[in-house]
Amino acid sequence: MTSRQLQFYITVESPCSYYDDRVSRNLVPDPDLPMNMPVYSQLIQHGFRRSGSYCYRPYCKHCQSCVASRIPVKAFRPNRSQRRCNNRNNDLSMSTSRARFTEEHFALYAKYLDSRHEDSSMASPREDDFRDFLFCDWSDTRYIELRQDDHLVAVAVTDFVRDGLSAVYSFFDPGMQERGLGTYCILQQIAMAKQLRLPYVYLGYWLQDHPKMHYKINYRPLELYLDDCWQRFDKALPSEP
Repeated sequence: MTSRQLQFYITVESPCSYYDDRVSRNLVPDPDLPMNMPVYSQLIQHGFRRSGSYCYRPYCKHCQSCVASRIPVKAFRPNRSQRRCNNRNNDLSMSTSRARFTEEHFALYAKYLDSRHEDSSMASPREDDFRDFLFCDWSDTRYIELRQDDHLVAVAVTDFVRDGLSAVYSFFDPGMQERGLGTYCILQQIAMAKQLRLPYVYLGYWLQDHPKMHYKINYRPLELYLDDCWQRFDKALPSEP
């Protein structure tokens, strides 16, 4: 089954995850039909994303702030700050593993959320929250693990789709903030995509006016899914300081 053969539905409105004064709704594929990686690989090319096994694309009535973004890795050139980040972290070792639950991964995940989202519903996660959010039965999901000696310091949860890598979520030791581990996780995903000769790293949704999503414009050139096609958007973005 291809994405063109799928039926799509619009969800009911619910509170927006990004703005307190807005509501949101999503476009979703038929939930009664089984999802798989070939279909998801096509959907992600059309601006979709997944959270756990839930595949969706924002489809709000009065807001179009959420825009799917991706990095064309062949054209990507790290800026000065990103080069410094690479240098700061060149003592870390990198490995990949299949997505799974371990106490080591969960402890780092919980530590990260309790530090970054202490006032939100994401704080104090349960083991089921970890499993339900980060992977599902049909996804080809792997962990890019970063370690200092034998100590796990960061994990980039990554889907391997047909034409690239999808950055699902990254979490890292909040006590090592000076290293820029969130940036380094994305740089490692770009490097891996280049090594595998995959053309894109999908970054999820960019919101122009949202401070937590502003970092995505630092990876240039950036492509955005606008008017049902991917467009190079770097020339329209603010120039790098």
